[in-house]
Amino acid sequence: MGVNAGRAGAPGTRAGQVIEAVGGVYRVRTDEGIVEASLRGRLKWTGPVPGKVVIGDRVEIVAGTGGAFVIESVRERRTFLSRWASSGRIAKVVAANLDTLLVVASVADPRPSREVIDRMLVMGASGGMEVRLVLNKVDLVGSRAVQAELEGAYRAAGCAVLATSAVTGKGMEAFRAVIHAGSSALAGPSGVGKSSLLNAVEPSLDLRTRRVGRRSRIGKHTTVSSRLIALADGGHVADTPGFSDVGLGGVAAAELDRCFAEFRPFLGTCHFKDCTHVHEPDCSVLAAVADGHIQPERHRSYRTILAEL
Repeated sequence: MGVNAGRAGAPGTRAGQVIEAVGGVYRVRTDEGIVEASLRGRLKWTGPVPGKVVIGDRVEIVAGTGGAFVIESVRERRTFLSRWASSGRIAKVVAANLDTLLVVASVADPRPSREVIDRMLVMGASGGMEVRLVLNKVDLVGSRAVQAELEGAYRAAGCAVLATSAVTGKGMEAFRAVIHAGSSALAGPSGVGKSSLLNAVEPSLDLRTRRVGRRSRIGKHTTVSSRLIALADGGHVADTPGFSDVGLGGVAAAELDRCFAEFRPFLGTCHFKDCTHVHEPDCSVLAAVADGHIQPERHRSYRTILAEL
């Protein structure tokens, strides 16, 4: 997905990357430093997602009247992170040009949901990113069985898994290695500890955290705007608002099967070219489920998402 407008590389323009967007003002990192820019009016009505320039977008800016900067054009996106709240009608891209999506789930407090995890893994895969599952809060009492179950299930599904605790430091070296290696986004329901993990890696960030509500056991939103943060030891990380209501937008039904890593070895060998892997005879994916190569729980998630799409 990309937004193409304007004339890239025109005289007087600077290349940069959007690192924050608040109230129509965009902070753009350029070779000359960080500047604030507004969006050229005509750009608001062009591109597949009108008016939406997001963190990570590569842009061209030009000095306007009085020295104020204006975003003149937006380059094609290499990857994107898109989500669609179930109550919404349009897919919302929240970050672009990132390498990895780290799907963060807590093993307890709040309890993990495999349905939410599967949807977020699909979000990352559909946007062209590498996806990893981070199981956080493994220090909590009684979490060992849940951790073992989820680690086994998702590793068997072909997903890389990290087990972490910002409190004890368990798994943090592996977590640091991933986010320092490129550009990443952390996605997961509120309260799973995304900000705590980033604070543990780089305390100077001082991101706000809040305890999970005692009655609801549901985390409260603490991140209110999206930012692309440059880390002191290398790499960039997108800090995005937490969410728990995860519908999927921007994913074509015909492409959904490729978003499930364990399906891929069996794709292209079904009897029917347009096989949905739900009811057709001689389906290689259904055979893999029956043979134990694909977990029934993951296939149920696939069917649920496919029905929505």
